[in-house]
This record gives sequence, structure tokens and C-alpha cells, in this order.
Amino acid sequence: MKTAAIVAIVIVLVLVAGFFGFGRERTWALLFGPADLGPVPNFAELKRPKSANTFLACPPEVCVRAEPDLVPPVFAADPHALRQALSAIIEAEPLVEHVAVDDDGLGDRYIQRTPVMRFPDTIVIRYVPVDVGRTTLVIYSRSKLGSNDFGVNEKRVRRWLRALESAVPPIAAA
Repeated sequence: MKTAAIVAIVIVLVLVAGFFGFGRERTWALLFGPADLGPVPNFAELKRPKSANTFLACPPEVCVRAEPDLVPPVFAADPHALRQALSAIIEAEPLVEHVAVDDDGLGDRYIQRTPVMRFPDTIVIRYVPVDVGRTTLVIYSRSKLGSNDFGVNEKRVRRWLRALESAVPPIAAA
């Protein structure tokens, strides 16, 4: 019993030292691998985990296998204009890193970290042309660590969509 307590104390001290000496982001990467969960190659085939640490805003005709938590609106903008507006909103937020752009310029991937512990979340965005000058989008936000994100991903996606709707008024539900 004494040995287990000593081992636990040593582990805690190593983690605390790592957090302060090595950095929170680097400590999480060392323990759990890279922060970026990677791209979603095909939203039509997306299978979401059973854990409660993701949030998906997606038109049902795009996300065929995965049930979206929210259907995003259609915007009166071409995909590149919508991307530019949302990128400005995202990049104004704290602790955001833009990690990838799709080859066709219609998708982005971001990492956003929580303020205190710097837990990383990966956010994949895909801009979906609906018609000439009309675009909707997919936003899939997922946490790297834990099985419950306490609503962080949902709040982020809803916040970003509200800000986008203020910048580029929607014309209809998707």
C-alpha cells in the first residue's frame, strides 16, 4: 500500500513538473501523441464515436451515415467568400492553430486548446457549394482527450455559426 502511494505521488510530481517545465502542449503530445486528430476524408462515410466529446453541424445529405447534432444554414455566398468570413472569426479566437487546408481550398482543419489545461480539440470544416452563390458547410469538432467534453465542442460550433450568421446572413436551412 505504501509503494502504491509513493508511485502515485511520483507520477503526480512528474506530471506537474512536466506541465511547468516542459509545457502543457508538449506534455499532452508526449503522453497522447499529436494534438491533430487528422482530416475527415469523406463526411458521407463518417462514423462518430460513442463518446460524448464531439459535435457535428452537417447537412443530412452530406453526412449520410452520421446523424448531425445541428443542420447548418445555407449562406448567400460562394464557398471562398464564406471560408474567408469564417476564417476571420476563428482566427480571432484564443489558442487556435490553423493546421491544414484541403487541396481544393474548400476545407480547413484547426486545433483549439482549452485555456487552463490546454486540452486540444480538432475542428474540421468543409464548405459545400449548394448552387451558384449559395454555400453551406460542415463543422466537426472533436476532443483528443477524455470521453466527455462538457459541451465545449457544441458551444464552439454554435458560437462560430452565430458569428458567421452575423457576418454573412443565411438564406435558408440546408
